[in-house]
Amino acid sequence: MTGTCGRRPNILGVHSIDHFAIHVPDIEEARKFYSLFGLDVRDRGQNIELFAKDGTHRWAVISQAPGPKRLEYLSFGIFADEADAFRSHLETQGVRFIDPPGDTDADGLWFEGFDGLPINVRVADKVSPDEKSRFGFVSSPPGQSGAIPNSKAPRVYPRRLSHFAIFTTDVGAAIEYYERTLGLRLSDRGGPAVAFLHGVHGSDHHLLALVLSDRRGMHHASWDVGSVTEVGLGGATMARAGYARGWGLGQHVLGANYFYYVRDPWGSYCEYSADIDYIPADCDWTASDHPPEDSMFLWGPDPAPEFIENCEPKESAA
Repeated sequence: MTGTCGRRPNILGVHSIDHFAIHVPDIEEARKFYSLFGLDVRDRGQNIELFAKDGTHRWAVISQAPGPKRLEYLSFGIFADEADAFRSHLETQGVRFIDPPGDTDADGLWFEGFDGLPINVRVADKVSPDEKSRFGFVSSPPGQSGAIPNSKAPRVYPRRLSHFAIFTTDVGAAIEYYERTLGLRLSDRGGPAVAFLHGVHGSDHHLLALVLSDRRGMHHASWDVGSVTEVGLGGATMARAGYARGWGLGQHVLGANYFYYVRDPWGSYCEYSADIDYIPADCDWTASDHPPEDSMFLWGPDPAPEFIENCEPKESAA
């Protein structure tokens, strides 16, 4: 469920990731990939936008540009009655306000974020959940078959964006920056290599994940589905369609969600995720720093070395 009821009173902070934007070298390749993944791909001018099936919220804007794929910006949602307070807050934090990149919608506040990543803060509906995402497991009773023939396997359709993971040059400094400017809060971290931040008004275990690299970039977009079967079936469906490079099926330690990561055509990932931990608006979550070897996944195959490879060009961080 999403809506506006999740809110911690008298605390200034973003409530959702409204959307993300990337450039890709071939927009038709992006259309094919995201459609197969189970998202509703819609045209808007020369760009495409990503929606959940039958959904009304735009989760991503994808445009075509020469060269490697690049993360263009992240957009976060705030409550309407906090717009003036957020501007004043950002001014006190000394951020550098910027013009929207390219022909991007100018709505809201734009500023240069950590590692120079453009950040947008805009008045928007709360699309982070107000309760733990619903999770199901269906088993057949004795004497009945639970077999699903491959020819009758259902399509997997993600319900919403769960979180977004970015590469950053300094995880510790990025934690401090996003807590100070956006009001995000640390959920957990795995030493210097990775950290997870949640929204103060109620969100999944993480809205934003931070992964160490020598430059900024996109690591993955995570999409919520309703069961382990959907996680595994989504990954298998993508592999059969030619997108066999990825990681899963498995279960994470931090966040505890079941996962399958599909490598996209540009070296980043889309994750099918189910049953992630939820942090309500009235919960003061105790963050911990976990040894990296004890915090990545509880079970599943070992990830390939390329899983933490940042394929975006260094010049994109300039």
